[in-house]
Amino acid sequence: MLRIRDVLKAKGDKVWSVNRKSTVYGALEIMAEKNVGALVVMDRDELVGIFSERDYARKVVLQGKHSKDTLVEELMTPDVYSVTPGETVEECMAVMTAAHCRHMPVFEEGKLAGIVSIGDIVEATIKEHKVKIRDLEKYITGS
Repeated sequence: MLRIRDVLKAKGDKVWSVNRKSTVYGALEIMAEKNVGALVVMDRDELVGIFSERDYARKVVLQGKHSKDTLVEELMTPDVYSVTPGETVEECMAVMTAAHCRHMPVFEEGKLAGIVSIGDIVEATIKEHKVKIRDLEKYITGS
């Protein structure tokens, strides 16, 4: 059974973050530069939220805000769901689906160990299914 630690092993454990007092524009610059859809929002060593493209898309223009004048803490999602490396990909997918979130920080022993996106989860699931299909084909054909 595929676990979150396997996903992190494949994609890496690099996590990009921003301070809650950063401007939304600054956060968007980091996201564009690093080609990521979300940043964890940190206050010293503590995760205080997550800021995603979805937060930007739904809360800036629609609320009449400007990204250069708005702080990340005004738009971030403060209640963040998380997983541990030992949880299965299926468990993570179920939480993401139920919570309508696309990015989940991974915590190991209380420390941020990485972040997984719905894209990472889908990619891992597809790879796992391909391996199962290949193994079943070998079994059926006797090769």
